[in-house]
Amino acid sequence: MDFEILILGTDANAYYMARCCYEAYHKKAYLIGNERLSFTKYSDILHIKNVNIWSQDVFFATLNDFAKEHQGKKIVVIPTNETYAEFITKNPEKLNEQFVYNLPSYEIIKSLTNKETFYKTYANSGLLFPKTIYYDCKQNENNFTDLTYPLVVKPANVVMYNHLYFEGKNKIYKVNSEEELQETIAIIKHGGYTDQMILQEFIPGDDSYLFDAVVYVNSQGNVEFMSFAQIGLQERTKGMVGNAAVLINGFNTTIGNVKKMSKDIKKFMEAIKYRGFAEVDMKYDIRDNTFKVLEINARQGRCSYYVTALGKNLVRVLVDDVLYRMQNDYTFLDQKVLLSFVPKGIAKKYIENKSFKKEAMRLWKNVVKPMDFKEDKNFKRFLMLRKRWLHYYKEYKNSYWK
Repeated sequence: MDFEILILGTDANAYYMARCCYEAYHKKAYLIGNERLSFTKYSDILHIKNVNIWSQDVFFATLNDFAKEHQGKKIVVIPTNETYAEFITKNPEKLNEQFVYNLPSYEIIKSLTNKETFYKTYANSGLLFPKTIYYDCKQNENNFTDLTYPLVVKPANVVMYNHLYFEGKNKIYKVNSEEELQETIAIIKHGGYTDQMILQEFIPGDDSYLFDAVVYVNSQGNVEFMSFAQIGLQERTKGMVGNAAVLINGFNTTIGNVKKMSKDIKKFMEAIKYRGFAEVDMKYDIRDNTFKVLEINARQGRCSYYVTALGKNLVRVLVDDVLYRMQNDYTFLDQKVLLSFVPKGIAKKYIENKSFKKEAMRLWKNVVKPMDFKEDKNFKRFLMLRKRWLHYYKEYKNSYWK
């Protein structure tokens, strides 16, 4: 069958999905996004077009023009953020019928992306969440008595927040006192954010208490595979805290019951009639020996490329499902695979969990680097990646997140 891969976005997520396409079919994917970001700017394994598709009208006009340019072909479309997925699932009739995809419904995407809605909607789902309260940024008075610190502070409306730019903006905040909380709320309100904020207990433990699961639910509503990786180190820049920098799939230094948690996630995803890729972010809580779900991303995550090394090329999985209607039995991916976005020196210096660090160093000779693809031979890209790797030393040294 003659088809094209269209990826919406130009970030790291978009790059590794284009890499998946190239590795699976040795063909270049097409990318459309607002700006040519560093990871995709100099790549030779993809076609890229820059259009501001944050507007729905421009979004559909651009995609349908793309379809006209590729008449007679099916087009597998892959959003790399929830906004583009919402556009498609809210108004599927506006897309040319050449497009095929496997995405959750608009209602499910909204229930996951708005964190207040997420925690409240799925409070009795069988999944466990950190203790959470909500603050409305429209109110004038800040009354934060009787709170236990430290707290994690983050926006409930991620889509609104992502479209704002202001000094002092972080992806998430960790505050240790009422004074810090007052200052943080003031910065966010002054920056133009007007929706709910999440004030959440900080579950104790370093980065190795964080876990990542990548899930694929096929177009028939069945979970086909799930990974379960322990994170040893997360990113440290203001816009990236919460994203994994180093992880190992099939590894666990806690006594948390991974098999039970994976079964709970599978049951949950099928019960809500989810479709497509999802990433589940969790933190192990040593106080009650459970995994608490921090969020579920309604898409593949920034670090999800590691499942390709586990035999599940993300693009091939999708194409086999939506074009060839292939159905596969459920697989729990428990093989060990190490993924890193950072140099070995950073991992060696900043991973706190000694057992995790030892295993990461042992596996490093086969480390998976999503952005570093040997077949992408553009020299400018090579220099950009090396410069970025060196810049990581400065980022970790000066990090605000401790």
